This record gives sequence, structure tokens and C-alpha cells, in this order.
Amino acid sequence: MQYSYLLFDLDGTLTQSGPGITNSVRYALRKMGARELPQETLEKFVGPPLADSFMRFAGMTQEQAKRAISCYREYYASKGIFENSVYPGVEAMLQALRDGGKVLALATSKPELFAGQILAHFHLTDYFSAVCGAAMDEKRVNKEEVIRYTLDALKITEAEKPYALMIGDREHDVLGAAQNGLDCLGVLYGYGSRGELEKAGARKIAATAREVAEMVLEGF
Repeated sequence: MQYSYLLFDLDGTLTQSGPGITNSVRYALRKMGARELPQETLEKFVGPPLADSFMRFAGMTQEQAKRAISCYREYYASKGIFENSVYPGVEAMLQALRDGGKVLALATSKPELFAGQILAHFHLTDYFSAVCGAAMDEKRVNKEEVIRYTLDALKITEAEKPYALMIGDREHDVLGAAQNGLDCLGVLYGYGSRGELEKAGARKIAATAREVAEMVLEGF
């Protein structure tokens, strides 16, 4: 299969954003007077929608999770956003895919405003034809919605969907892709595991950014 449109996750796929996210969550929990969580649990906040994670891992109600997100963003907007780094080989991967004629887009559950700032900070913006993320009001936040929004931004028709591929590191990427009729290529260098990605139904799994480029350009 030759894919023409590539939708990339951000956290755990392009950038190693864990430190900024976990520090922001820790700040929010303290400000909310909630119990501290172990680092292993904090790392589970990387990728999924924040509200879901605050409710699941911190036992918050929907209203409490909403307040926690506001606290989270106090730290994230000023510090956490750039407690972050680009994974080895990512820029070379993006360059190779663009040179290979692929159309690239960002499809992240991170707020679109922050996602754009991160791409600009790391000089990656020009690789993408569309930068799509969650809405700040939490009305567009889960991966299914974000992917649908990205497909609309790229003006991909139903007939073109088989030629679009989601690339991400967590089950949410795989499941969100399937809900939109897309295949997903999982990556192992992020925050998910092979077992998680396989169970969710990833079409293929790549160990490195270089392998992502090779698989896509060769077709699978």
C-alpha cells in the first residue's frame, strides 16, 4: 500500500514531551490539593486527553478535571511547553517523506495553539500542510475527533481515505484512526508499548523514526 497523506501525532511521536507534561500535571495536582502520583502514573498522562487522565488516575470528577486542566496550563504555557525535545531522526524522517511527495499533517490531542508553538520552536512547521489539534475549550479533544478535523483540513474525500495513514505511539492513535477508516503505523520510541499498539490493531510498527520513513516510502 502506498500512502499519500500522513497524519502525525506529536507527543511521543515527533517530540519527547514527557518532562513538560508530567511537571505540569504534578503542578496541577498540588494546586488542586490532590494526592501526589508516582512518576510511572504521571507518564500515562502523555498522549490521552487530559480530562480523561485526571479522572482515571487522580479520581477527579468531570468538573474537578476541568479545573485541573486550567491549573495544568498555568505551568505548561510558561514552562512545560518547552521542557521537550525532538526525537533523534525525526527531522530527517519528515524531510525524506516530504521529498518523497507525501502530504504531512499534524493530528494531536494537544491544544492546537500549543502544538503550533512547539513546531515553530523546533523549526518543524514547514514540513506540514496542516497543523491540527484539540480545541482549548475541550470540545474537540479525543483522537477520533482530531483525526476527522485533520482529514477535513486536508480536504480528503472518502475515496482518498485508504491513502491516508495515522502515525502515533499510543492506542488512542490506532483506535482514532480506525474510527475514521484509516490504517495506523505505530512507533515504539514513544510512550506506548508493542503490546498496546498490537492489541489496538496497528497495521505496522516501527522501532525508529528512520524506519517510519523507510516503511512508508517502500509501501506496506
